[in-house]
Amino acid sequence: MTLPPQADTSLPSINAISEIADFIGVPVKAADFPQTILRFRNDRAAATVGLDGLSDAEWIAHFGRFAPLEGSLPEPLALRYHGHQFRNYNPDIGDGRGFLFAQLMEAARNGGRQLDLGTKGSGQTPYSRFGDGRLTLKGGMREILATEMLEALGVTTSRTFSLIETGEALERHDEPSPTRGAVLVRLSHGHIRIGSFQRLVTLEDGANLRRLVDYSLRRLYGEEPGEDPALQLYRLVVARCADLAGSYMIAGFVHGVLNSDNIAITGESFDYGPWRFAPRWDNGFTAAYFDHQGLYSFGRQAEAIQWDLAQLAISLSGMTGEQALVEAFHSYPDQFRARFDHRFLWRLGLGTDDALLAREISGASVNAMIESGIPIDRFFFDWRGGRAGSADVYPAASWGALSGHVARCDPAPGALDHPYWSGSDPCSMLIEEVEALWSSIDTADDWQPLMTKVQAIRAMGEAHGTPVQAMQS
Repeated sequence: MTLPPQADTSLPSINAISEIADFIGVPVKAADFPQTILRFRNDRAAATVGLDGLSDAEWIAHFGRFAPLEGSLPEPLALRYHGHQFRNYNPDIGDGRGFLFAQLMEAARNGGRQLDLGTKGSGQTPYSRFGDGRLTLKGGMREILATEMLEALGVTTSRTFSLIETGEALERHDEPSPTRGAVLVRLSHGHIRIGSFQRLVTLEDGANLRRLVDYSLRRLYGEEPGEDPALQLYRLVVARCADLAGSYMIAGFVHGVLNSDNIAITGESFDYGPWRFAPRWDNGFTAAYFDHQGLYSFGRQAEAIQWDLAQLAISLSGMTGEQALVEAFHSYPDQFRARFDHRFLWRLGLGTDDALLAREISGASVNAMIESGIPIDRFFFDWRGGRAGSADVYPAASWGALSGHVARCDPAPGALDHPYWSGSDPCSMLIEEVEALWSSIDTADDWQPLMTKVQAIRAMGEAHGTPVQAMQS
């Protein structure tokens, strides 16, 4: 295939994964799709890595046909890992319908991190098992909505970078078939996950386990390995994952599949399948129809992530002292609650240095939401900056305690400055709207409602201000 000329020959491409490529993955080839119809390109994300100047033809060549980016991976790499899936260990997994396509350096003004471009639906790999390695167009659309909404609500998440329709008709047992196919590219802060470490321990490959720890510290955390690199890494991962768990709750989000192969060691949320946003604060609300026991329900997500962290501790236990790992593991609940409270006030647009007051506000809010059944997004919208809704909606009998706590807290600077807060309704993303947006695409090939929704979500993100960053230690 003849490629169009490259728009920017100074792309910040790197190939850091080559340091561990001999054990972390296997080279693969992308599927040759019948068509490549560009449906979504995230130029806002592309600008952070210098790719927003690509023409549509160049974009499709790289992210639909997977022509290598200059200076990055010469060929895609399907990553190897194991993992606990609904608490059952599975050694027969890995990138089954995706691969690591490229690595780039983020612009310094955006953080200067190492970032990965990974795929979903790019074809079969040695880990596809009985799958076709493809992604439905509806699944790709859902991932756009999940990542845009989470980013706007301050969650550290991968970003949907590109969605290209492939002209294929796919058969699926859980939705009307045949259905349209697509290939998605996500931009994320690394694809190393807890299951990557579990695999090496299962294979008794201590040498490469040490290499993976060092790679993770240097490349993903920007730290040089110290005297006890395994413990050093574990403490960082615990902090980031405590923040992730807290951020899910504040966003009202249910990931649905918090298996150990779906927990990135950077604490960044990724891989969106059966996700949903909870309409109300319901700890038993589940996203996946197959989660019959509610293992990954809304209120159990922090517990699920801690369980996965226990598996990482087990994987690292041969490299460091058990007692130190146990202490780091047991620090998780306190870190989770601190991040939960901090993020809660961030979404409310309130500021205080009083940790006890923050705890009282979040606790009173949750109790009142559960008792009243007020929608999560409605509550945060109405109480933003310390304002409260009408007494008819928020009667003193249920909300008086919260009113007293909020009166002791100042609004955050600029909490209500954005025009979004002058509207009548919050921006939400419940399942009924997801299905309506898909229906417009499926029945009329009308993408405008989706694009309009993305713009509304981004406006909400601007209104909330700079997201609270994940804990670094």
